[in-house]
Amino acid sequence: MKNKALFAWSGGKDSALALYEITRQQETDIAALLTTVTEGYDRISMHGVRRELLAAQAEALSYPLEEVCIPPQCTNELYEQRMQQALEKYRQVGVTHTIFGDLFLAEVRAYREERLSRIGMHGIFPLWGSNTSDLARQFIQLGFRAIVVCVDTTVLGGTFVGRGYDEEFLGDLPDEVDPCGENGEFHTFVYAGPIFRHSIPIEHGEKVLREERFYYCDLISTIETHASFSPPDR
Repeated sequence: MKNKALFAWSGGKDSALALYEITRQQETDIAALLTTVTEGYDRISMHGVRRELLAAQAEALSYPLEEVCIPPQCTNELYEQRMQQALEKYRQVGVTHTIFGDLFLAEVRAYREERLSRIGMHGIFPLWGSNTSDLARQFIQLGFRAIVVCVDTTVLGGTFVGRGYDEEFLGDLPDEVDPCGENGEFHTFVYAGPIFRHSIPIEHGEKVLREERFYYCDLISTIETHASFSPPDR
């Protein structure tokens, strides 16, 4: 019998590769994509991607979307409370696992597993322990396409934001920056690839520096017109 699982979906490349691996294995039924969205901004928390583009990803992937809404400057206590409420809702209908795209941060994995165990759920980490240089190139070779939407300027220059996640991008990264950005150096938005029914039409918007640290590149649907850019605080 297949496991029933939520998929912790960030919209970025690690999530996309983990989902690719899970669907390839065909051992898990995914109940929904689980994503944290910042209230008021209507954007994916940390990544700063518009909510409608998140919905477009879910539609192109053919999965339901479960959004966990949190306020700007959300406390960890409130974040955990709202996340647990979402998990418990699915646990009550037979979902027993949650899938994550984590790669090697042991403390993050331990935290996730501890929180899940409180409600009788388990974590699945399909990419765990993989070589991140190999994963980065596998992502590109499989035909995935992504844009760098957020850069931490304490470790990576602001000129990297808005670039395509490709071989040229990887070649330009400083040696101390993980090629998958696993330490939070950068975040991406995936708009095409082998698990998508169709690509998501987007164009670049403005670039904004917030907190004198994080550079965001807004992405805009080419079909609709939206309000001005203001990425989330979380």
